[in-house]
Amino acid sequence: MTRSDATTARDVEVRLPSKPGTLAALGEALGEAGVSLVGGGCLTHDGVGVAHFLVDDGSAAARAWRASGFDVVAVREVVRLSLDQGTPGQLGLLCREMAEAG
Repeated sequence: MTRSDATTARDVEVRLPSKPGTLAALGEALGEAGVSLVGGGCLTHDGVGVAHFLVDDGSAAARAWRASGFDVVAVREVVRLSLDQGTPGQLGLLCREMAEAG
């Protein structure tokens, strides 16, 4: 496990209605604001979608999504690490380090 260079990327958490076209509208709003995704994903539980997307400009993404009517829950700092894919136990090491850091 190695830490990558310092980054300005942010995780933006958004609550979404679970209906067709919602992710398309989310992506369109981001594109219109000129913000690119670094990564992320989403899931649905009990009819509510929860999305976490990594972006370089968290403030711009949050503004764009709020202006489009999306429920932006939080913008958070992220820790980027490179895991050694060939070494078992990397997730445990990472999570233990995070737990001990509070």
